[in-house]
Amino acid sequence: MRESICVIGLGYVGLPLAVAFAEKIPVVGFDINQSRIDELTRGYDRTLEIESQMLSSVSGNLSYTSILQDSKNCNIYIITVPTPIDKTNRPDLTPLIDSSEAVGKVISKGDIVIYESTVYPGVTEDICIPIIEKSSGLKFNTDFYAGYSPERINPGDKERTVTKILKVTSGSTLDVAEKVDNLYKSIITAGTFLASSIKVAEASKVIENTQRDVNIALINELALIFDQAGIDTKEVIEAAATKWNFIKLMPGLVGGHCIGVDPYYLTFKAEELGYKPDLILAARQINNGMAKYVAEKTIKALIKAGGVIKGAKVLMLGITFKEDCPDMRNTKVVDIIEELKTYEINVDVYDPWVDKLEEKKHYHHGFIEDPFVANTQYDAIVVAVGHSQFKKLTMEEYEQVSKGKAIVIDIKGIVPDPTWRL
Repeated sequence: MRESICVIGLGYVGLPLAVAFAEKIPVVGFDINQSRIDELTRGYDRTLEIESQMLSSVSGNLSYTSILQDSKNCNIYIITVPTPIDKTNRPDLTPLIDSSEAVGKVISKGDIVIYESTVYPGVTEDICIPIIEKSSGLKFNTDFYAGYSPERINPGDKERTVTKILKVTSGSTLDVAEKVDNLYKSIITAGTFLASSIKVAEASKVIENTQRDVNIALINELALIFDQAGIDTKEVIEAAATKWNFIKLMPGLVGGHCIGVDPYYLTFKAEELGYKPDLILAARQINNGMAKYVAEKTIKALIKAGGVIKGAKVLMLGITFKEDCPDMRNTKVVDIIEELKTYEINVDVYDPWVDKLEEKKHYHHGFIEDPFVANTQYDAIVVAVGHSQFKKLTMEEYEQVSKGKAIVIDIKGIVPDPTWRL
């Protein structure tokens, strides 16, 4: 029987995957957000991951729906829904649970359900599969099968796209593992790595971003030390990076849907097993505290310049969690804004990558049009995101929108001579 795929969740992960498979075989793209389905049907992707021309080129093989029953004829279901955390930093498996229950209602005997969402080891087989069994009435590894192949999408990266990033694969039986691996091999030009089990594949994904989080936390802590010592952290890193085995990372905010979230999945499982992951939790604490530190340095710069804090106007350049990307998920720039507002400071946000009309529905942070055109005056400017547009700005342009001498707080290390740099 010819393979037919249903991709569940058409966000930053699901859509590129659906498009890649649609170049080879029929694909049904499912999302619960009807407006998302409507815009994709019109050939527009608001995440800017897939160009309209590419969507058009696969339109014969790729259909969109918000009714999962439309995927009834598919035999492979790939779940790419988010795995967020709640307000207490505990895993929120609601999207996975809901998706598993829904898939159970449409799968047939012989079908394979593949998960791509980042989870702690055991979620797929211990939580998701029993839900599918209950919902479908089918027996796992007899009537239906499972796989796990963690996503490695890098939002905004036009070079390392989904097919060019090596993919870890796994399956619930040896035969299914090989089928899952071959399925991804058909589109992943970078190749695949077949893990020995689903749990190993789950663990491999969650430690990728945990390792990066810990490494960044070290650099952030060093930056705090050097700031107190009056030493330029960027210069220190440049000097240290002359050694071949030095890992060159820069200090900054750690947000987004992965690095600032995934470690909590691992720490949750560790504590459930009776182990306290002190290093990982300490790294999270350091990285979560950077936004408050930046806000405090902004306040101190205003005071030093003789400015009034209450009622001051601050321009925030960028609000997305990374450069040249419209993704605002778990952005820590919001934390800076909220901290400044506790001092009754007025904050305007300029981000040329954000769809302002759409984002105003979810965030209320004073989005404005290009201030360098409007020539508005600010008491301080915080360069929070390293968008390509901001890298071109000169000190003359910062002076243009400043009341008196420009106070520029540079988080991304892209301003030649800022007032303060992280």
